[in-house]
Amino acid sequence: MRIEHTYRPHLTLDTKKVEPLTIDASRIVKLAELSPVIDGKPDVTKISTIDLEKLAQENRYQRIVFKTASDVYDQMKPTWEASKEYLLAQLIPLIEKFIHSDRIVISPQFYSQDDLRRRIVLTLSMQTIVQHIWQAIRKENAKFINPVFDRERPIRSTGEMRTWYTAKPCERTQKSHINVCVFDSTWEATEAFELDRNENVESWVKNDHLGFDILYIFEGIVKKYRPDFIIRLTNGTHLVLETKGQDTQQDKTKRQFLKEWIDAVNDHGGFGRWASAVSFDTGDIRGIIEAAMKR
Repeated sequence: MRIEHTYRPHLTLDTKKVEPLTIDASRIVKLAELSPVIDGKPDVTKISTIDLEKLAQENRYQRIVFKTASDVYDQMKPTWEASKEYLLAQLIPLIEKFIHSDRIVISPQFYSQDDLRRRIVLTLSMQTIVQHIWQAIRKENAKFINPVFDRERPIRSTGEMRTWYTAKPCERTQKSHINVCVFDSTWEATEAFELDRNENVESWVKNDHLGFDILYIFEGIVKKYRPDFIIRLTNGTHLVLETKGQDTQQDKTKRQFLKEWIDAVNDHGGFGRWASAVSFDTGDIRGIIEAAMKR
């Protein structure tokens, strides 16, 4: 259902090990037109222009640091075992260190060179910054990660899938526990063809109607991530495979939570060895499988 963290009582953050956070300032709205709402509809005759540069005057670095620390505190508080006040007191200097570090890369560079504009970008990118630094702190300071199971159905199987109907293209399989694989794209069809014929694949399944979802948090919202394939290799490894063309920040966040899920399951030890990979091209699937076999 989820992964719970047990944190060390004394938090640390090595900014040199934190992945750089790139913020594209050109995609942030810096001018807003607002109008009053009358009877549920905006009155366009009374639109006023608000210059968002005023935000920078109101949001000094201390305010940005404290707001970020407050949001990270809300994320960590449920599983923090020590004093909650001590948690907040530790977060503030760590986040201040990160905010002033070179790990936040703002493009175009024009916005990072000017202090006023940099604060505007930081203020308007608060959710992204909170997400990034929370994951960094959690990764460095987690003493234990524990999988939390559904009490009613702790273990699920491909054998539990019921019959369902679709108008999408599909093909019968040879090595899958599900007799027919439904294709959402020609890319998936190509990779399913390879999985059925690859000598290192013992069995596989398209993750469709199985209920295999990874919960993740992006921009403060809890969402579900559904990888494309689960593959059991002949060396016993279970490989979770995602097919992805364009890589976005949200996709990277999904993979971080998937890695956390895999680490927790491997630490548990009761479900064999698990690994994950991403296919960025229809021709790389064989190389991905060979690399997983060597691991």
